Amino acid sequence: MKPRIAIPLPHGADPEYAGRAIPQYERAVELAGGDPVRIPLDQTPAEVMKSIERCDGVLLPGSKADVDPAKFGAARHPKTEAADSRRDTVDELLLQDAYNMRKPVLGICYGLQILNVYRSGTLLQHIETAVNHEAGRKIPVAHEVEIEPGSKLAEIVGGIRQIPANSSHHQSADVIGDGLKIVARCPEDGIVEAIEGTAPDHFVVAVQWHPERSFDEDERSRKLFEALVEAAKQKHLELVGEFEAT
Repeated sequence: MKPRIAIPLPHGADPEYAGRAIPQYERAVELAGGDPVRIPLDQTPAEVMKSIERCDGVLLPGSKADVDPAKFGAARHPKTEAADSRRDTVDELLLQDAYNMRKPVLGICYGLQILNVYRSGTLLQHIETAVNHEAGRKIPVAHEVEIEPGSKLAEIVGGIRQIPANSSHHQSADVIGDGLKIVARCPEDGIVEAIEGTAPDHFVVAVQWHPERSFDEDERSRKLFEALVEAAKQKHLELVGEFEAT
């Protein structure tokens, strides 16, 4: 049985955008050997929990929204986009379940940011450096990413120290949340490009770029999804074992 990966719809107020964005994530999970489970944003918390309790892992996708700065005690920057309370509510339920049950988590772009804020971190609300972090999907390589040796991310990408990355964001992690650590930066300006969990028994990895866009042509992008699915497979076996033992 393929491990089930919960993926929330990317946006609660723009169904056209959400419907256009989510298939890339679902396809990447499928090709990596997982079973993507789309989580709607218009359900009650109880309905959401019922859907996600049968899932073995979580993928938090990108979004055109920004996390509400009130969540990390900051005033709103003039360039901060509108928040998406529906998406945030579902993400927080997914993360609560993932941390309680030690289910693997992969965050992508906005997914990194909401993970960091959920763990009591903060965000830089608007990047102003010489690097164009808002390059967008038409530019396949926006800048390089330097990866921390010995990290889980380094292990996933095969020990490579520096990799090219696409980029579609204007915010980034600032103060890092509890139980998380920085494992990659943009070498040109120091912007945080990846974080991961510090607990050795819990797969939590989040990247600021979009590996679902480069899945077909880039082996390292595929390896990120494969690592999530493999961790979810192990969690599924563990959960089945616990169920059978009761």
